[in-house]
Amino acid sequence: MIIIGSRGSKLALWQAEHIAAALKALGTETRIEVIKTSGDKIQDVPLAQVGGKGLFTKEIDEALLTGAIDLAVHSMKDVPTGLPAGLTIAAIPEREEPRDALIGCSLAELKDETRIGTSSLRRSSQLLAFNPRLSIEMLRGNVDTRLRKLDEGQYDAIVLAAAGLRRLGWQDRIRELIPVEIMCPSVGQGALAIETREDGGAAHELVRKLDHADTHIAVTAERAMLEKLGGGCQVPIGGYAFLEKGVIQMRAIVASPDGTRVVRAELSGVDPVRTGTTLGRNLLEQGAEEILRAIA
Repeated sequence: MIIIGSRGSKLALWQAEHIAAALKALGTETRIEVIKTSGDKIQDVPLAQVGGKGLFTKEIDEALLTGAIDLAVHSMKDVPTGLPAGLTIAAIPEREEPRDALIGCSLAELKDETRIGTSSLRRSSQLLAFNPRLSIEMLRGNVDTRLRKLDEGQYDAIVLAAAGLRRLGWQDRIRELIPVEIMCPSVGQGALAIETREDGGAAHELVRKLDHADTHIAVTAERAMLEKLGGGCQVPIGGYAFLEKGVIQMRAIVASPDGTRVVRAELSGVDPVRTGTTLGRNLLEQGAEEILRAIA
């Protein structure tokens, strides 16, 4: 019996159950253990103000290290680039849609003072770069809570990861997938991380069978870029990579919170760590270091 650790939201449980089903197909029985994280407990403060890395993973990591669970399933975008000693990302399954989704209206329908709900600095800064007269308002909660708040009229539109909407069967709520040229996704967005102890144990060896090579390479490049910039998942950094005929095609942005300055860079390469690290260095040299220092 393999014990899977997960947050308790509908989306987190869908992800854990998805991996449980994949393991069952391999002949392994599982049980899901719900663990409440620091990020789940704080609902009335913008994530960028909470600070700290591992907001949605710390308590689950602790359960892994003590042996209370055998593996954890995370949204990759929530996983810090530096893992606790003794833990590793054993597998990254095939990625879902990586783009952000606009719900409530389309990009063409966004007008001055349109109220858009998001708690992400990355999203709000790129929205303001698109139209500085938008009204960005804080939005926290699980996916269903955010959709309910939109339906109640608290916002004119909201932005969510398309992957979560698709996984929960709410893809019909998507008015428009925002092009990556306008809104660069969060590092690892749309991908799952299966974390285990780095001990070569049964769980570690088993979940390696669920790894998707191209996704693993692309996400590794994105995380190398993020690590070079020294940013967590709550700073205005976007990064997206994909493989085309064996070559990594990568783009990234660093934006000021008010959207008045956006540093963009693109790079292609073969080695994921080298490509991501070089792209991060390029961003820093083009002015990203000044932006990040100002919001630190």
